Amino acid sequence: MINDFLNILLPQTCLILFIIIELLFAIFANNKNEGLARILSITGLSFTIALLSTVQIEPQYFGMRNALMSDSYTLLFHFIILLCGFFVVLLTRNLTNSIKNNAFTLQALILTAILGAMNVICSNDFLTLFISLELLSFPTYFLIASANGYRPKEASFKYLITSAISTGVYLFGVSYLYGLTSTLNISEIYEIIITKETSLIQIFSMLMIIFGLISKLALFPFANWIIDIYKGTETSILAFLSTIPKLALFGILCRLIVFPLSGSFEITTVIILISLITGFWANIYALKEHNIKAILACSSSANASYIMLTASLVSVYNLSTVIFYLLCYVILNITVFAVLNIIETNKIGLFIDDFKGLFKTDKITTITYVIAILGLAGFPVTSGFVAKIYLFSAIAHSGLIFLPVLFLLLILTVIALYYYLKLIFPIFEDFNNKETLEIGFSQKIVIIVTTIITILVGIYPEKLIELCRYIAYNI
Repeated sequence: MINDFLNILLPQTCLILFIIIELLFAIFANNKNEGLARILSITGLSFTIALLSTVQIEPQYFGMRNALMSDSYTLLFHFIILLCGFFVVLLTRNLTNSIKNNAFTLQALILTAILGAMNVICSNDFLTLFISLELLSFPTYFLIASANGYRPKEASFKYLITSAISTGVYLFGVSYLYGLTSTLNISEIYEIIITKETSLIQIFSMLMIIFGLISKLALFPFANWIIDIYKGTETSILAFLSTIPKLALFGILCRLIVFPLSGSFEITTVIILISLITGFWANIYALKEHNIKAILACSSSANASYIMLTASLVSVYNLSTVIFYLLCYVILNITVFAVLNIIETNKIGLFIDDFKGLFKTDKITTITYVIAILGLAGFPVTSGFVAKIYLFSAIAHSGLIFLPVLFLLLILTVIALYYYLKLIFPIFEDFNNKETLEIGFSQKIVIIVTTIITILVGIYPEKLIELCRYIAYNI
């Protein structure tokens, strides 16, 4: 037990300690001190990042009766989850001011969700994975509903219903897999299924598990909910929602697809079909939208479909591509929602026409926003361009049979280019009634740091690509 804490659980233990501190302050201190609440969260995340150096990654370490594991793969995902959490906390100033007396509670919820995401990544047992998913999901319901007004509550309820259905589907699949193997441990299941021929019931159980997880990523047939949720959620929480849960879910899905749930062409075919349907639905729906949050919701769903499609073509090269694409995507998303957070703070609408003349109001903020959108579209000199090229290359390397899939993805990329450019062009139009934007120091830090990362990776991606390949080869 002591070895488990020293070799794998010190970062999570640190995070739990700061969650308890936030809750104690919520009970006994002045809840209006939002500055102290954010400082505690930032301090906790900083210590947790530092403690990642204590985690054993070589050789792989299995703790808590093999329910948790650690290796270089989990370590990288833990780091990027904590980094995204750090940025999200910096963006929550406006939200904590608006909810007044619940600043410490809000920060405790964010830290708890981050803890759940970390545990999802290192789960090596389907029961542990279920508990970790719930630890991630329950704080998310309250985070979505935390802003004032009716819309956030409606969005939270829709997210709750969708998550409940997806959890039921996941548990349904796990129950059948347990009946086949008499164990819930992922490593043991892998050892059992590779020695047997794939049966229909095994494929069915695996599909139910995958469906239960990908429904939380807004893939078909569970894609519609994401638009209403994005429209009703405050932007700093959207920065959380579009990054940390996605990192957690893709982190565990890639591990499941590469190992226990691989070995079935039927599963790969189903995932490819779901991904392509989702991609076409999301990109076509975004063409007619004028609400920026709705367009970004479609973008989120479309990018999730690209990542899932590439991950389903099981290979080490594809896995490294997925890791690289995910890292680039979440940083770009943080930048976009940080700018929207600034816009929302200044009481400017979040429709495309509301952005007219924004360039004359604040050039630096506008430039960071444009770079992030161009990155999502896959323009050169951004990390998004390298990620898209890497993704197309991975599909091309998967075999001639997948060339039609590559062609369809290229069509989707061209369609997406239209609505991404639609988000940019109004910014440079003449509009004389814009006032100067008020930007907080923490918001400036987020947009500047994430933009620098985007450009650096776009210009010099080799080191990050090498890291992703190393991790994929050693999973």
